[in-house]
Amino acid sequence: MSGYKVVYGPVPSRRLGRSLGVGPIPFKTCDYSCVYCQLGRTTHMTIERKDFFPPQAILKEIEQAIEVDEHWIDFVTFVGEGEPTLCRSIGWLIRKTKEITDIPIAVDTNGSLLYLADVRADISEADIVMPSLDAGTAGTFRKINRPHRELDFEAVVRGMEKFRREYSGEIWMEVMLVKGLNDTGEELEAIKSILERIEPDRTYLNVPIRPPAEPWAVPPDKETIALADAILSEVNTVEITTEETGEFSTRGFTSPEEAIMAILRRHPMREEQVIATLKRLKQSNIEDCLARLYESGRIKRVSYRNNLFWVTVEERRGKGKGKGKGKGKGKGKPGGGGR
Repeated sequence: MSGYKVVYGPVPSRRLGRSLGVGPIPFKTCDYSCVYCQLGRTTHMTIERKDFFPPQAILKEIEQAIEVDEHWIDFVTFVGEGEPTLCRSIGWLIRKTKEITDIPIAVDTNGSLLYLADVRADISEADIVMPSLDAGTAGTFRKINRPHRELDFEAVVRGMEKFRREYSGEIWMEVMLVKGLNDTGEELEAIKSILERIEPDRTYLNVPIRPPAEPWAVPPDKETIALADAILSEVNTVEITTEETGEFSTRGFTSPEEAIMAILRRHPMREEQVIATLKRLKQSNIEDCLARLYESGRIKRVSYRNNLFWVTVEERRGKGKGKGKGKGKGKGKPGGGGR
């Protein structure tokens, strides 16, 4: 696994079990810059579809990973470090992956490009498609998803509707609630009306659980989440997602530093998850390993909602105020407490 550039895992997924991630998009290349994104602010905002990596090279990595870990994989998930449908060859990659394995395929997408017929066709052979719907109005869409200036909210919604009519697989809609942005009764009713138009098979209600792009992007209170559940459940069954459990695969890595960097680049980890992963790698001095990565300037520790997370330094994040801002033990050298 040490030579992989776009394939990672399997990693524990709250919805898919053990997921082999396929990221055909460079880091933070997207047409949204969501305030809650766990990978920070978008650095390359685009709606142009192209092949960012050679498709044959991506397929080879998928083949190699499946050969090694097939019995440990529940899903092959096209997810990316940005928006995966920006990959022009995603349809070809899905078809070729189905030729080499019976493992089901999922696409985790923001759904923004489904207004394009070629995008709908490209992901039509996936078993599950998981689009996002975080807003019921154009104004809220601009505030929470911060989309590319050429994206129109109603066109995005119509694209999801068209995909539902054309697609024979399952659509699992995801709604991310952020306090003060999309959690009013009026906004939730607007989201419900759109879900009624799309008719997804499932709806997942999410809240930010890892350090977001903007530190003030925090979950609503429990009463508001319960209200959202009650309103959206009128469309179909709603599942409220929680933190994932399970182990992060470290097979094939030649060093603990390499394993941690490969995971963090796609998936910020709580400090206890990093420590547990290093223990499985039989790293005798965990604090030394973290210190080397920290002092090399490759990772940093971030405090978010009373938890400590490790993230990569290439992630661009806003400066927080109030309770969204990391303080004290979240800033110092590793090994300084908070374990």
